[in-house]
Amino acid sequence: WGSFHLIAEQAEKDVHAIVEESQSAEAGTEARKIGDLYASFMDTERIESLGAAPLGEQLARVDAVTDVPSLLRTVGELEREGVGGFIGTYIEPDPGNPQRYVAFFVQSGLSLPDESYYRLENFDKTRTAFRSYAATVLSLAGVDDADAQADRVLALETELATHHWDNVRNRDAVATYNLMTWDAVGALAGVDLAPWRDAVASGHEDGFAEINVNQPSFFEGLGTLLSEERIGDWKAWLRLHIVRSSAPFLSSAFVDANFAFYGTELTGVPVNRERWKRGVGFVEAAMGEAVGKVYVERHFPPAAKDAMDELVANLIEAYRQSISQLEWMTEATRERALEKLAAFTPKVGYPVKWKDYSALEVDAADLIGNVRRTNAWEHDRQLAKLGKPIDRDEWYMTPQTVNAYYNPLM
Repeated sequence: WGSFHLIAEQAEKDVHAIVEESQSAEAGTEARKIGDLYASFMDTERIESLGAAPLGEQLARVDAVTDVPSLLRTVGELEREGVGGFIGTYIEPDPGNPQRYVAFFVQSGLSLPDESYYRLENFDKTRTAFRSYAATVLSLAGVDDADAQADRVLALETELATHHWDNVRNRDAVATYNLMTWDAVGALAGVDLAPWRDAVASGHEDGFAEINVNQPSFFEGLGTLLSEERIGDWKAWLRLHIVRSSAPFLSSAFVDANFAFYGTELTGVPVNRERWKRGVGFVEAAMGEAVGKVYVERHFPPAAKDAMDELVANLIEAYRQSISQLEWMTEATRERALEKLAAFTPKVGYPVKWKDYSALEVDAADLIGNVRRTNAWEHDRQLAKLGKPIDRDEWYMTPQTVNAYYNPLM
């Protein structure tokens, strides 16, 4: 505990004041969306009265799955709404050609942190606790035969985990760089993945013409499990992932069961954070830059940014002069070093352009709807990058976040 934590704690309090005040902002404004998001999270009376009802529509979609194509389509649709699927997808600059965006496909589908939790004996207790957690939340959701469904989920995820790469191999930047055409990915899996693609990337299917597949062998293994004989197992798995993704936003029975496993059992945290802090976290995750715009108006005036921009510019110039005078560098090395320094893009205080949340719909009386809409909004925003020039001005952290980062591709 030190100054870093004290500053972060103060920033959280400052953001809390912003979201509280935003509840009375003019209807339809960006500020009011912030307030309505927070209000929907803090309306515990309504949340408790709804119980498991907000899960009904998504669970009904799982009930309607009859074969592999309908499973793939449903998983893709639900991923857009924030439910984890068996293929993780994100959009980043291509490490081999940082002048373009490319889609990345990564192994996914597990409820536990990584494949070792399904393999090692020292995680026996964790697996038992997970199976109990799954049965509990499925029962709370009104799923029939919750115990049997939990058994099917654990068995399927245990099989899926055998095809996951371990953490050491996943850190190999060379091994995880595998550009492939869409047809090559399908051939790897041995399954027609088009129904999943058409749902998860609706309107952006052409952006998946070439993909970086981080773990090619995972797709081979996944393909062996995507069979008609395993549809019942996959439906049980999908039900749990629906419930798990929504649990923090449902009634206290779901929140407590979810935290007991993911908070206490897995990470050793004895008590959940205060609700207002979780509400602030939800708003920050959904509309962090909108909050940040207000935050900098109050706490980081333009003069402060100008001073820090000048300081950073002086640091870069000092580096340039030092590199230019180093005797041990060859001219070729010096040229490359100066080229790398010139490509460095400092980002101080806040973005030069802000995200536009005008298309995002928020309802103060619909927390789960807000969760799904904000997930879909960000999902679509990411997909829209495909085929466009790299946006060097995009920020991967909000102004009110007490931290820093370096992205070598940006």
